[in-house]
Amino acid sequence: MANTLSVIDMVARESLRIAHEKLSFLGTIDRSYDSSYAKTGGKIGDTLRVRNPNQYVRRKGSRVMDVQEQDESTQSVTVAIQDGVDMKFNSAELSLSIDELSRRYIDPAMSVLVSGIESDVLQSVTKDVYNFTGTTTEVVGATDLDAVSQARAKLNQNLAPKDENRCIQVDSVTMASVVGGGRALFHDGKQLSTAFKEGYLGRFGGTNFYENDRTYAHTSGTDHTTVDIDAAVSDGDEQVTLAGGVLTVGDTFSIAGVKQVHPETKAAYAHDQQFVVTSIITASTVYGISPPIRTTGAKQNVDHLPSTNDVVTVYAGDSVAYQSNLMYHKDAFTFVTADLPIMDDAIRCVRRMQDGLSVRVWQGSDIRNDELLLRLDILYGSKTLRPEWACRVNN
Repeated sequence: MANTLSVIDMVARESLRIAHEKLSFLGTIDRSYDSSYAKTGGKIGDTLRVRNPNQYVRRKGSRVMDVQEQDESTQSVTVAIQDGVDMKFNSAELSLSIDELSRRYIDPAMSVLVSGIESDVLQSVTKDVYNFTGTTTEVVGATDLDAVSQARAKLNQNLAPKDENRCIQVDSVTMASVVGGGRALFHDGKQLSTAFKEGYLGRFGGTNFYENDRTYAHTSGTDHTTVDIDAAVSDGDEQVTLAGGVLTVGDTFSIAGVKQVHPETKAAYAHDQQFVVTSIITASTVYGISPPIRTTGAKQNVDHLPSTNDVVTVYAGDSVAYQSNLMYHKDAFTFVTADLPIMDDAIRCVRRMQDGLSVRVWQGSDIRNDELLLRLDILYGSKTLRPEWACRVNN
């Protein structure tokens, strides 16, 4: 029993080590582990509450105090997805050294598990992001890195911290283009050497570059030539009624003249606020959007409400498939794992946690076929917490 549990424990630890190495996107966002599940184990559908930062309105001058209520709010992160990989061994295979076991079985198993989870999360959160730069007619970096610089500006304008936690995920084609487009720019010797030898940039414009072919590929809706606001919009609305156009979830757009405002001063920027379609409420007519349209209070994000017949510009043409690479601050998204329960009759089952990832390894025997069955499981959830701290960089 002790030897068997020792082997399973080594499998769990090695699985976490491999997962840590392969987390291109999930390794760069907030990763949370809920220790409240450590004794009882998480169950499908458990929900975590994440507190949003408070926002306030500035009082000008020394007039009478304008006391504001504390408008604390939270977001829910549902830990409800259980993914895993299942394997079978004979006694001889399970007696291999951990290095050999890792090379032959654990590494490829964790690779496919982590890749699948990361792809699902990356594509899900990208569709929540409404800031966008770039064009579908040119790969980022083909002639310059303006789209990357503009995305950096978007994060700055939305007050994302200017620290080491800004990253960008780009597909291989974009990375090759970015490396080529950045040849004329200054890089330190080590980074320039890496770009030429390995084909990727380490850091540029205050952002860490990661090559990731799991970035979100979006296909736009249709009939985007003439689209406008078709009904009055009220302050705080999270939906719009449009005339013309068939939009899909993930489509981004702007409304002519509806300017974004500075999050703190509320002074209007020179550019229009950008939005993303989050749901189809009534097909071809009413769409759920993010962010909500707010013209007053601490959460104000535009300078005025849209009017009926205001022109709506939908990004990309009709049925255009394009790659949405993603620039973001670490705290824009979160990935949460919880301990799966140890079953009462599971005498060969362990779970381990490292760097916010919790993995359960469970082994059982199949006496009919003289085989040992082994499963690796992760229980997780993800959430876009601050979409304004991210920007799509489109090809």
